[in-house]
Amino acid sequence: MSTDATIEEDAERPASRDFLDGARLGVPVIVSSAPFAMLFGALAVANGLSVFEATLMSLTVFGGASQMVGIELFGQKVAPWLIVLSIFAVNFRHVLYSAAIGSRLAHWPVWQQAAGYFLLTDPQFALAEARAESGRKVGFVWYMGAAMPVGVSWVSCTWVGAAFGRLVPNPQALGLDFLLPIYFLGIVMGFRKRPLWLPIVLVSGVASILAYKFVGSPWHVSLGAVAGIAIGAIFGPAPGKVEAEEPTP
Repeated sequence: MSTDATIEEDAERPASRDFLDGARLGVPVIVSSAPFAMLFGALAVANGLSVFEATLMSLTVFGGASQMVGIELFGQKVAPWLIVLSIFAVNFRHVLYSAAIGSRLAHWPVWQQAAGYFLLTDPQFALAEARAESGRKVGFVWYMGAAMPVGVSWVSCTWVGAAFGRLVPNPQALGLDFLLPIYFLGIVMGFRKRPLWLPIVLVSGVASILAYKFVGSPWHVSLGAVAGIAIGAIFGPAPGKVEAEEPTP
């Protein structure tokens, strides 16, 4: 089926079906992120936040890694600007995500784009890119179907962890947060047919490990990403010369 035919077919589908299609793709994200959200809630309370404050942080920040960095730095007499800078370093990749996905959301009204960027996470970016590469339009309803249940789950599970985390003596010892990295690994494997996939992954991984050792956390996340981007920019094919993959029928 051609790309144009696929887009026309998507346009004729009811909005409810688009939303459910997105929600179905969001289920694995919910399963893998829920333990991480509960762990954050438990650790946030252990670090001095109230249940309300921990839940509000998940509602307004909606960024697991940056929230973890924040609660580790709160109350340690660290300058506020350093906390902000550390959180920016962890989430710098989202600047890159936003730039890369901008063309996919350009046809949305401004308020829809604002909502889409706020709910843009690692899995959401990967799902939207995979849909676009298959020749399908990234519509607002589908996007919200994939993103909103994840957001509701994240906030709800944070509350559960904050409210009941004290019942677990050492929540970190459970190791439940390993599910999210495993899910991310699966997402990365889904892009293995892209040009220079293996070199970019290897360079990013090595650069991140070296940065963690010699520069420290949380800068290793951004430095690893920048190294991978550099490989793609230097050795990747010129724009417009990448052969399109056959759309999924």
